[in-house]
Amino acid sequence: MGPVVPVELKLLMAAVIIGLVQIVWAATAGSGGERNFAWLAGPRDEHRPVSGVAARLDRALKNFLETFPLFAAALIACVIAGKLGTLTLYGAGLYVIARGLYVPLYASGVALVRTLVWTVSVVGIVMVIVAFFR
Repeated sequence: MGPVVPVELKLLMAAVIIGLVQIVWAATAGSGGERNFAWLAGPRDEHRPVSGVAARLDRALKNFLETFPLFAAALIACVIAGKLGTLTLYGAGLYVIARGLYVPLYASGVALVRTLVWTVSVVGIVMVIVAFFR
């Protein structure tokens, strides 16, 4: 039997999966019309904007790409420093659950709840940072 992988690292991988799903979802949501298969498969030299759900998915992905590196760096720092515990477990859990909920809420156009869910994900990151400095 191999080494025991901390739950926090499993949650980090879950966040990676959420990111991959968002990349595929955002890319395929804009297909059709001006963003046809030939354009999607090509070099995409000219910008073809999207609107509606596809634009919201694109913005949600950009938001994920802003928060995920902070989450990953903070969590990996805690793993290396041996600072795993209740704060990192619950902080990582909050981040992953909130990010998983954020995308469908944003795609659906739900405003206030989406912002509250985003705030929960940031609280999760802060919890991991606090754990590092304890």
